Amino acid sequence: MDILGLTITTGAVIATLNATIRQAVPITLGSQSGILSERSSVVNIGIEGMMLMAAFSGYMMNSYLSGPSVSASLAEPNVRLGICVLVGILTGGMMGLFHALLCIRYKVDHIISGTVVNILAAGVTGYFYNAQTETKGKIPPLISNPWSKGDFLYNVGAVLFDKDIITYLTFVIVGIIAFALFRTVWGLRTRSIGENPRAADTLGINVYRLQYTNLFFSGALAGLAGAYLTLADVGVFERGMTAGKGFIALAVMIFGKWHPVGALMGALLFGFLTALQSQLQFFGVVVPHQLVALIPYAVTVIVLAGFVGRARPPAHVGQAYEVE
Repeated sequence: MDILGLTITTGAVIATLNATIRQAVPITLGSQSGILSERSSVVNIGIEGMMLMAAFSGYMMNSYLSGPSVSASLAEPNVRLGICVLVGILTGGMMGLFHALLCIRYKVDHIISGTVVNILAAGVTGYFYNAQTETKGKIPPLISNPWSKGDFLYNVGAVLFDKDIITYLTFVIVGIIAFALFRTVWGLRTRSIGENPRAADTLGINVYRLQYTNLFFSGALAGLAGAYLTLADVGVFERGMTAGKGFIALAVMIFGKWHPVGALMGALLFGFLTALQSQLQFFGVVVPHQLVALIPYAVTVIVLAGFVGRARPPAHVGQAYEVE
């Protein structure tokens, strides 16, 4: 099929949609991480580092459990990969607590603390990374396409199914956070400390405890994003493999106006643009690859330029709070 001179095939469309989802998953999880943190009045530019550390720890655990000295029960693929994902989540959670400790206990500027997290992650993973490390396999698809080729619904199934469990879990997490943030007592308290922690404190809310709790889960979500990269998407670890996804997640968070569903929409937009730049050749478009690679980032900047002025962050975000 030709549209505006472009040769568009069913296979290319399916590949683009699948790549969109694959690219959007870590960005979505990272944006939800940022929302939990900033709704708790803590700026978190350390999402990039948390993702990187989690990607590394999950990958190294996968390498260890793939070795000959591990019992057969632990080496079983589903058990092994489940443990590796859990390790990535806990790594991210610990990094989140570290960021919280610096910002809440020691009143370190949030931007500086996040930068420390990013530099620490880059240094640790770069130092301990070994290109010869080997692992076995990635997380398999949770549900296979129920339709066979030739069926009318096969192409729909090719997009909806054959995805790993983290992909499906990502969309569930967005729904849970959206509901919890605006429909539960926890959400009301979280939003209150992001807007006016003094008022929340006078109402009996333990501001520090809630901040520490939310920062742990914020880091855990970033950790899940990192684990996705090495255990479900790419399957290997490389130095700096997050490649700015943590910062894009923050941009997506602003695009979504600190709302979980809005951030998901932004992540899907960025995922589509990233997927499109890698699929243009299949549409018969011949342009310099440097220009093509610039597309998703350029569009993100343009879109943000129209949203930043109208997006109002939590009133107290980035400010230290001292309990009296």
